Amino acid sequence: MTGPAKEERNGTKSRKRGRPKKAITRSGSLVVRLTPIERLAIAGRARDAGMRISDWFRQAAKNAVVKPRLSKEEAGYLRMLSGMANNLNQLTKLAHTAGLVSIMGNCRELLTAVEGLIKKIGSDDR
Repeated sequence: MTGPAKEERNGTKSRKRGRPKKAITRSGSLVVRLTPIERLAIAGRARDAGMRISDWFRQAAKNAVVKPRLSKEEAGYLRMLSGMANNLNQLTKLAHTAGLVSIMGNCRELLTAVEGLIKKIGSDDR
């Protein structure tokens, strides 16, 4: 029993063998499906940066800025436009049955409201 990995009889501890433990370990994983072309593009960027693919992907994910497609306000505008489109369809049906002159005022009001919403959505461009 005199090997360096075993405890000595006089009570002194022996040195530890193997690789030292990391302070932070990565225990979770994330699976991302890629097309072969996407994988090649990512591999090329990682190679150009002198990094492994997983390290490059992790760094890119940390630094990415994701912008939502629509803000809550813009989504509300689109719902309003959808409702107005429904109203326009109803007015069109009414025009076919009662005549165009009877709905002219309603159509003008609806068009004015649609133009106002389109201006609001257009002014929020980033």
